[in-house]
Amino acid sequence: MTDNRAAALHRSALVADAHNDLLCAVATRPSDEWASFFRRQWLPQLQAGGVELQILPVFIDEFYRPEGALRRTLRMIEAAHRLAEGNADAVTLCVTGDDIERVIAEGRIALVLALEGMPGIAEDVELLETVHRLGVRVGSVAHFGRSAFADGSGEDAAGSRLTRPGIRAFAEMERMGMIFDVSHLGAAGVDHVLELATRPVIASHSSARALFDHHRNLTDEQIAGIAAGGGVVCVNFFASYLHADTHTLDTVVDHLEHVVSVAGIEHVGMGPDFVREVLEDTTAPCCVEELVEGVPVDCYIPGLEGPTGLPLVTEALLRRGWGEDDILAVLGLNLKRLLLAELGRTGRH
Repeated sequence: MTDNRAAALHRSALVADAHNDLLCAVATRPSDEWASFFRRQWLPQLQAGGVELQILPVFIDEFYRPEGALRRTLRMIEAAHRLAEGNADAVTLCVTGDDIERVIAEGRIALVLALEGMPGIAEDVELLETVHRLGVRVGSVAHFGRSAFADGSGEDAAGSRLTRPGIRAFAEMERMGMIFDVSHLGAAGVDHVLELATRPVIASHSSARALFDHHRNLTDEQIAGIAAGGGVVCVNFFASYLHADTHTLDTVVDHLEHVVSVAGIEHVGMGPDFVREVLEDTTAPCCVEELVEGVPVDCYIPGLEGPTGLPLVTEALLRRGWGEDDILAVLGLNLKRLLLAELGRTGRH
């Protein structure tokens, strides 16, 4: 049966998730509960989904910006270190490709720290070196709005490229071996990054604009540009970015297939952006709608509300006629390959 074949294939796969905001939920707890909360609430979900490689973004809610952004950034980084130390039998924070390879081989989950939007850095580019010392290895420079480094996709009408500090930040990240993430960056900013890039970049959670014209999605030209530079586009599963009305597993597969058709199978991964539990856990019900700029946040792909549902993606791809090697590539091998090659490689300038 297909279900049995899918389950066996998923168990054999290296599953990599390029974007899960679980740190937001962890960091809201008292510090002495960080490790135990992760073990109780999130580790079982990651294991049930087969996740062996997880990028953990540090996202700073609007409430903390601007004055508290750096403090909140450091708190979340500390939470990541403590949850890893308190669950060393199951997870490890990784800072190099060699770390990732070793941790996965030992049967644990490799965690990689990322900064999303960098409001705690602001114009102080030199602080990138600081967070790099603390283990951050992936970063984006804007969210929906305007930052010191660039405009987010919600500001596309401005047509802005990277600012002067943004150009410096990009060069620093390339020098240090931090992977630049174009998700949430405005369209002109993405184009600017692709002009500047001498190393592969990632889109950690972005889908196809050709299928749904939303500013959070990438154009075919941008997808092709990321692939041409050796990067990986990790498709977002957030329903409101995939289709106006139809929210099914097939909608996810449609976006995966389109990105593969443009980028090639070796440049596509998964960035599910599982936010339902995080929003429910961290936000008062009256305020949830404000967080996603009018986009409905109560729409989810049935079964894909969290990591536990990831085997359904494998099943859906098999039903669509995908070959097993292609499924394994998109489930995680492509993202793993990029991180093994680029994480911690310094100084090409």
